[in-house]
Amino acid sequence: MGFESLPWKERLFVAARRSSAPLAEVARRVTGHRVAEVGCGHGALTSLLAEDASSRVLGVDPDPRKIHWARQALGSRTNVELRACTVQDLSPELDGALDAVVIADVLYLLPIAERAGFLRACRRLLAPWGALVLKEAEADRSWRYWKTLVQESLVVRLLQRTRSSGGLAFQSRASWVSTIEQAGFLVREVTSLAAGYTTPHLLIVAHRSDA
Repeated sequence: MGFESLPWKERLFVAARRSSAPLAEVARRVTGHRVAEVGCGHGALTSLLAEDASSRVLGVDPDPRKIHWARQALGSRTNVELRACTVQDLSPELDGALDAVVIADVLYLLPIAERAGFLRACRRLLAPWGALVLKEAEADRSWRYWKTLVQESLVVRLLQRTRSSGGLAFQSRASWVSTIEQAGFLVREVTSLAAGYTTPHLLIVAHRSDA
């Protein structure tokens, strides 16, 4: 079993996701053994996070269609759990229980005013000094940015392959950092991962600070 077991349209979607985003680099930034990916989709990144057999990886997504495909691809892995739910649904059950929360290309689908609240919900799940590993595209006004904006508008609004939660907007690097800090995190790393890609990928690693 694996992604090759999915229908061809879903296999193409996963293949495009893998080739267009630095998922392996994101996974390498994750430490700890209790990890959740919020907005896991088909599970392309979840599968990388679960390669360490000692890790317990929870993938959540509000779209039951995507969780269905993720279960078909990853259901045989004993260290992976998949839930069709929102991050808010994980509280209070998992409050303070996780070493890391990973979010890749999710926040841009939320209205900007709701993003800090979303991140605060993620923060509640983390143990003290637990890590937030975030990958989003940055609004750097480069040709990569404009290409990505057009592409995502087609995928979300025309093809409806990805569901928006009321927004479709990227933020500048400084604005992403500010949003994360507003949610109660201490930012440790901000790195561009755009080289070799046609999307202005931005990686941010932060920690829950209770100081």
